Amino acid sequence: MRKEDCFYLGKIVRKHSFKGEVVVKLDTDEPELYQDLESVFVVLGNNLVPFFIETISLQKGNQLRIRFEDVENEADADAILGVEVYLPLKFLPKLTGNKFYFHEIIDFDIEDVNYGYIGVITGVNDSSAQPLFEVDSNGTEIFIPMIDHFIKKVDRENKKIIVETPEGLIDMYFN
Repeated sequence: MRKEDCFYLGKIVRKHSFKGEVVVKLDTDEPELYQDLESVFVVLGNNLVPFFIETISLQKGNQLRIRFEDVENEADADAILGVEVYLPLKFLPKLTGNKFYFHEIIDFDIEDVNYGYIGVITGVNDSSAQPLFEVDSNGTEIFIPMIDHFIKKVDRENKKIIVETPEGLIDMYFN
């Protein structure tokens, strides 16, 4: 399994018991969707390694308490502390309307209701306070804030996002 075919589910943040149980902090708003998993992929070195689950339970907030097969004691649990946990993309719940996963909109066209065609979404910059669409507009890189009221329509069928940006935002990149 390759990372490109998976999504980040969370990270093993601490041990729970002396018997090898660990706690995974989930990166999701809906942790209950993942309380019946049979396996996950754990990053070991540069590889995604399947880990099979013996027991799993939802903890407070967005945490899962997991007992993996072959993780039988504290030393085994110590060896996987701090590692990232992934699942195949097919496990992502389908989104509808104007909600989307960042990976799904790569290569979508982006249009502004006033400006017209802007370019192609090449990525999402989520390292700032506000995530940004990274757009290639004929070789010029444009950043558009991913603000809900800017996003007018996500057209999955035509691979297009329609936005309404503040006046002058797009022009600022070309003047």
